[in-house]
Amino acid sequence: MADPTPGAPPADAHLATASPTAPASAGDMATDWSVQAADVVDDLVANVHDRFIRPVVLGARAVVFGLLIAALATVVMVLLSVSLVRLLTVYAFGGRVWASYLLLGGLFTVAGLVLWSRRSQADPTTASAR
Repeated sequence: MADPTPGAPPADAHLATASPTAPASAGDMATDWSVQAADVVDDLVANVHDRFIRPVVLGARAVVFGLLIAALATVVMVLLSVSLVRLLTVYAFGGRVWASYLLLGGLFTVAGLVLWSRRSQADPTTASAR
C-alpha cells in the first residue's frame, strides 16, 4: 500500500523511541524525575489510605450501621410489645388492659432476671477500684 502523501513519516513512526541503553537527554531526565516523583506521591497516598483512612472508614461504617440496627431493633420491639398488648387485651382478657400489662410485665421481669443471673462476673484481680 502506497503512502498517501509523499514525504510524510511512516505510519509507525510514533513507535520508534530511544532504546533503554541510549544516553538520555536532559528533557528525558526531567520527565523521568517527574514520573518518579509522581509515583512516590502516589505510593505514599496509597499507603496512608491503606493504613489510616481505610480503618477509620470501616470503623465509621460499623458505628453507623450498628446505630441503625439498634434503632430499627428498638422500633420493632416497641411495635411487637404494643401489638402483643392489643392482642392480649382484645382476645385473651376481654378488654382488661391491666391484665395484659400484668402478664407482659411479669414476663419481661422474669426474662430480665434470667439475663441478669447469666451475666459474666468481672475478674476481681483485673477490675479497677471503683
